[in-house]
Amino acid sequence: MSMGAKFENEDRGLGVDAELGEALKNFRSNVHAWSEAEYGRARQVKTVHELSWRVAAGWALGCVLAAGSVTGILYERHHQLELQKTAAAEQAARQQKLEAEQRASKEDEDLLAKVDSDVSREVPSAMEPLAQLMSENEAQ
Repeated sequence: MSMGAKFENEDRGLGVDAELGEALKNFRSNVHAWSEAEYGRARQVKTVHELSWRVAAGWALGCVLAAGSVTGILYERHHQLELQKTAAAEQAARQQKLEAEQRASKEDEDLLAKVDSDVSREVPSAMEPLAQLMSENEAQ
């Protein structure tokens, strides 16, 4: 039994509208005509050569992008390390400068204390022998 006969039997049995049956027959014949036209048409077969260069170009572009990303990440990491080294060197230089200033300040204070002790004698140097005699007399 063909498909057309089957649709005709179903149309009568189900009471389906004659227009619907006609539309389905037209659709079926159009599908068959389209299928026959597609089967009869010459196909264009893509050769391996056409596909292979596209695949190779895609892989090459992907590899270039991956390498560029990795290179960019490595450069950024190197740049951050250089900045850290520079900051550490500046911090060490500031620390050394501060320590040198503290040493200079301490040396200045020591020098001023020595000058103060040299300048502030109890007895002037010209009267020192007399002061020694007086301290001997008091001790006796």
